[in-house]
Amino acid sequence: MDVSGGSGQPRSGNDESAERHTGPVAPPPGARPAQRAEDAREQDPAEPPSHTGTTPGTPGATEAEQDRSGTTDPAPAARGAEDREPGAGEPPHAGAPAGPPPRHPDTHPDRAHAHSGQASPPARPKEPGGGLLMGRPFGVPVYVAPSWFLVAALITWVFGGQLDRVLPELGAARYLVSLFFAVAFYASVLVHELAHTIAALRFKLPVRRIQLQFFGGVSEIEKEAETPGREFVLAFVGPLLSLVLAGVFYLAMRPFEPGTVPGVLLAGLMISNLIVAAFNLLPGLPLDGGRMLRAVVWKITGRSMSGTVAAAWVGRALAVAVLIGLPLLTQSGVDPTAEDTVGVGTVTNALLAAILAAIIWTGAGNSLRMARLREHLPELRARTLTRRAVPVETSTSLAEALRRANAAGARALVVVDGHGEPLSLVRESAIAGVPEHRRPWVNASELAQGLTDGMRVSAELAGEDLLDALRATPATEYLVVEETGEIYGVLSAADVERAFVKAMARPSASP
Repeated sequence: MDVSGGSGQPRSGNDESAERHTGPVAPPPGARPAQRAEDAREQDPAEPPSHTGTTPGTPGATEAEQDRSGTTDPAPAARGAEDREPGAGEPPHAGAPAGPPPRHPDTHPDRAHAHSGQASPPARPKEPGGGLLMGRPFGVPVYVAPSWFLVAALITWVFGGQLDRVLPELGAARYLVSLFFAVAFYASVLVHELAHTIAALRFKLPVRRIQLQFFGGVSEIEKEAETPGREFVLAFVGPLLSLVLAGVFYLAMRPFEPGTVPGVLLAGLMISNLIVAAFNLLPGLPLDGGRMLRAVVWKITGRSMSGTVAAAWVGRALAVAVLIGLPLLTQSGVDPTAEDTVGVGTVTNALLAAILAAIIWTGAGNSLRMARLREHLPELRARTLTRRAVPVETSTSLAEALRRANAAGARALVVVDGHGEPLSLVRESAIAGVPEHRRPWVNASELAQGLTDGMRVSAELAGEDLLDALRATPATEYLVVEETGEIYGVLSAADVERAFVKAMARPSASP
């Protein structure tokens, strides 16, 4: 549907909420200028990825799949929403007088024109980063996070100490062998994540990126599988590939003597991949086994939310088990006569258990949050969130434009040409930065942001489609148009944020 055009007289917008559509454009006395939501970070503002698998980054560590929340904020203006003071950027109450707003710290009456020029078009969001770009297998960027270098150094040091006992003749060269092991291990982690990626692409699910980080790898799949069967396959292929790699390393190890460098390296890689596969098969989110359990419960109950709840609570139980059981398990294999070794090993194992338990616990919680997000996404509708707008020509003063908006009960201004074609949107934050006594001398068009194709959205957009449209072109306001191109109103990113937060605060409909 082409919504890049748009002409004619604007409609009244959404009349369902008097609170949203009967107040003036100008903020009431005491209001702060609305903040512009900066969303050029690596996590896009729409729904965070539905699948991010984390494969352990040290021998014996575990894959802890984390939902990126992150990583991502749920709505274009969501970042910093909780830190904003009450009333900041909030819509004025119905009938509130258009009194003078407080001056911006950088605003002076004599410099009003300098601060109210035409805004440049918003920059396109950058490609997701997250470290050093290593390549694009299957078109998916692979990044190595800075934290990987820390864990690579740790593996090199720990494995080097083990090699000193097994192959003392290596001397200082053992650390070079250990570094090779760290790189080879993370290469197998990448294969694990590529298995998830290939399965996702096979099911037409977009993959945002793969990242190698401190505790393994993360494959970020942006949408949820449509069926429990696909969800099961998507989760199972990762551990399956780790088992296959363990078998390959075992077969490659057989021709070599156990006390040789190749024999030790291949044995270490075989054991590490077995641990990766085994731990990932544990039935709790955010592990692959938890996603498999979720798929089974989803299939039985017919509700994906029920599967998420069940697998997330099992994941939290696993976190407690790791926190308590891992130190006890490793302590049982330590020689009690080596007092120094016992002390250092106990602290190290307890720290590792605490980190892994925290990752699993928070990952399970994030999975629940993501499930609620997807459940409430359909409640975000452009038509119901759109502000009523009035058209003004480029030569109309800001004072006159605000007078017309107040008279019509509108809360947005659209700058149009002589034929009624929309040219730009007057920014709410820019209005707040102009003192009242300067408004008769400032044209409304000087405070406007030029329209790009991405800033024109259909009034029929809702849920994930709406967030995808806003994510594609970050801005503070968007022109909402009908299928015919007729202006419907203006959608504020801040309004989408507030609606999203309100929807997320409500309990889930599914148990």
